[in-house]
Amino acid sequence: MTAALPTAAALYERVRGVIPPIEWPAFADDIDAILALKRERNAVILAHNYQTPEIFHCVADIVGDSLALARKAMTVDADVIVLAGVHFMAETAKLLNPGRTVLIPDLEAGCSLADSITAEDVRLMRQRYPSVPVVTYVNTSAAVKAESDICCTSGNALAVVSSLGAPRVIMLPDEYLARNIAAQTKVEIIAWKGHCEVHERFSPADIHELREAHPGITVLAHPECPPEVVAEADFAGSTAAMSDYVRQHKPARVVLMTECSMSDNVAVEHPKIEFVRPCNLCPHMKRITLANIRSALEYNRHVVTIDPRVAERARWAVERMLFV
Repeated sequence: MTAALPTAAALYERVRGVIPPIEWPAFADDIDAILALKRERNAVILAHNYQTPEIFHCVADIVGDSLALARKAMTVDADVIVLAGVHFMAETAKLLNPGRTVLIPDLEAGCSLADSITAEDVRLMRQRYPSVPVVTYVNTSAAVKAESDICCTSGNALAVVSSLGAPRVIMLPDEYLARNIAAQTKVEIIAWKGHCEVHERFSPADIHELREAHPGITVLAHPECPPEVVAEADFAGSTAAMSDYVRQHKPARVVLMTECSMSDNVAVEHPKIEFVRPCNLCPHMKRITLANIRSALEYNRHVVTIDPRVAERARWAVERMLFV
C-alpha cells in the first residue's frame, strides 16, 4: 500500500515558529502540488541551507551545505533531481549523477563567486605558477572545476589543502576563505580576488554592535567572511559546522554571520534559543521559490547540461574532493 502524502497543513507545525500563520496560505497550494509531483516523477529536492523555511523544511528531501549536498547527490534513488540552490550546485549534482535529469528552477540563480573567475583565468594562473596544485572552491562553474586538481568546500578546505602535501597551493576563487585557511596551515596559499557578496558585507564593527546590543551573545561566522570578522567571532565554520555548534553547545543567544535564511532554518530545530538576525540576503538563493520548484517539476525546467568533455574533467576534481 502506498503511504499517504503529508499535507501542507500538517507540515506547518514544523515551521510555525518562523512563518506567521497569515503567510502560510500563500505557500500551502504549491507545497501540496510539489509533494504530489515528486511522487509522480520519482523526484527528489536537494535544498541548500540558505533556502527559505517553507522550502527547506516542507518540500526538501535532502538539505545541507554544499559538501553535504554533493555527497548525498551520489546516493539518491530518483529519476529527477531538483536543486533548490544556485546554478553551480545544480551543475555539481549533474556531474555526480550524469544519468539523471537535474533541474534548476531559475537559470538566473547564480553566484558572485562563480562569476568572479573563468576557466581561462585558471589556465593563466597555472602559467604564472607552474607545478603548483590548484584547489577550486565548489562555488565555481563546471568549466573552472575542469581546470582544477581538486575541489573543496568551506567545510573541508583545510583537509583538502593538507592532503596535497605541497608547500604552495593555488586556492580559487574566494580570497577570504583562502586567507582564513592560510591562517590555519603552514602551506603558502596563493589566492584569487573573488568575494561572496553576502559575506563580504559583514565587518568587525557589526560584531561589536551586536555584542553591545545583546550581552552574552555567541557569534558564529562563515569562513567566506573577511578574516577580521572571523577573528572577532567565537567560532567560524561552514553552514553545517555552525548548525552543529548550535546543536552541541546550545547557546542561549546566538548570531550566525551568514545568509539570513540559515538562522530561520536552524531556529526551527531549536525553539528555546534566541537567534539574532543581521539579515544579509543572497539575491541568487532567493530566486528559488515554491512556485518555480513546482514549475520545474510540472514542465521539466530547466534541465542542466554540461559539455561531456568538460564534465569528465570536472567530475574528477569533485570526486577527488569527496574522498579526502
